[in-house]
Amino acid sequence: MTRFMKELNGELGAFWKAEAEKEFARIKADLEAGKITIDENGVARNCIGRALMDDMLEKLALVTDKADRSATEAARAAENAEFLKNTVETESPTAPKKSRRCAAHLEPAQR
Repeated sequence: MTRFMKELNGELGAFWKAEAEKEFARIKADLEAGKITIDENGVARNCIGRALMDDMLEKLALVTDKADRSATEAARAAENAEFLKNTVETESPTAPKKSRRCAAHLEPAQR
């Protein structure tokens, strides 16, 4: 059982149960307002079009059965792979920068 489910069931106390119920209500409101969308393949996305992370996907599954966990996870993996590919292609590795403050404590031969 996940932490959210324990919170929602009241296993972690009244405070966390109330917080989980508020989060559950926010997820439901976001879905109804279109801030969370589910496409024809069952991929759940947030308001900026990114595939939902696991914690949000778990909460969304309590609201609707239209979201497909495996399709959303595959879409997120593809997004991450594309991001990493673009990052590697566009950014060159940088050498660590020496801080003047740190260099002041080094011996002259080490500077």
